[in-house]
Amino acid sequence: MEVIVLGAGRVGSAIAVDLANDEAFEVRVADRDESRLADLAERYGIPGERVDFSLPSTVGRAVAGADLAVSAVPGFLGFRTLQAIIEARLDVVDIAFFPEDPSDLDLRAKEKGVRAIIDCGVAPGTSNLLVGHAVARLDETLSVAIYVGGLPVERTPPFEYRAVFSPIDVIEEYTRPARIVENGRVITRPALSDLERLEVDGVGTLEAFLTDGLRTLITTIDAPDMVEKTLRYPGHAEKMRLLRDAGFLDEAPVEIEGREIRPIDVATALLFPLWQLAEGEQDLTVMRVEVTGTSDGRGIRHRFDLLDRYDPVTRTTSMARTTGYAAAMAARLLASGRWTQPGITPPELIGRDRACVEFILAGLRQRGIDYHETVVPLD
Repeated sequence: MEVIVLGAGRVGSAIAVDLANDEAFEVRVADRDESRLADLAERYGIPGERVDFSLPSTVGRAVAGADLAVSAVPGFLGFRTLQAIIEARLDVVDIAFFPEDPSDLDLRAKEKGVRAIIDCGVAPGTSNLLVGHAVARLDETLSVAIYVGGLPVERTPPFEYRAVFSPIDVIEEYTRPARIVENGRVITRPALSDLERLEVDGVGTLEAFLTDGLRTLITTIDAPDMVEKTLRYPGHAEKMRLLRDAGFLDEAPVEIEGREIRPIDVATALLFPLWQLAEGEQDLTVMRVEVTGTSDGRGIRHRFDLLDRYDPVTRTTSMARTTGYAAAMAARLLASGRWTQPGITPPELIGRDRACVEFILAGLRQRGIDYHETVVPLD
């Protein structure tokens, strides 16, 4: 089966290499950065094509001849890239995490007979899968809480952070209002708010704050309380709130000496070099998913924990591993015919199918990514 991976950044490259190591697939990549393509060709023998994804017509040409696509483009390009793939009648796994509503493409995907698994990274992605898996084993779901973060092992002031995925997507997480479910109602709160501390074995104390990460769970999961929080080293949220509230992350231009300049362009020009993960620099990924509810009349909590680290052998970041390998396993799920439903499918719907969940989690364990489940009765 021929697979086309759109986007050859850290995550897209991890997906391409993982699938290329599987004799069931022939893999090619597309990206606008020729150096990324050259690196994949030289190190792994994966052919590539330079493509500008900002032009929808080029996406259709890039995926022509493939049997399956994986979209790992930046979020601002994600929706129209997915739309072009659907129009090409190609099954697809998408990790672009675009802000538009993916359900708008559901009818078209069904008309085209396309199976499209969206938001299929680590979170959203495996987090959703685990939520769906837990909910399927409960009679009633009472609450869902997701905590997740990608962090550098070495803490370097002032931000103690490295952008292990697209930095502009990180900024959007900090500026976009967070949707949560509280007492059965969908409400919004400012990102970076509702701080709490979380103790993580092997890492220490982290801070957790609201971000808009529930996404499709808001409509697919019936629970009166749901929240998603991002994890960082303590103090990071306060610094980012200061920049945001002072206007440094605003997109509206301001006039300086006769020139209009967007504050966010200045901020990102200064922040992104500080957040750059150096070659060989180690990172880690922490995730905790807690789902509470009732089963046979008794309260119960399903908790899933992950602590994953940089792989020095393959030189693959933890965020690329946990995100990319989840997408690669979803691609295998489609290729194997285990998931047959056309249309837009978020991972929590796949989570209802125990066989599909076991297939994906087994593949992740083979790659050293192990989600540990604890089931605790509640009084």
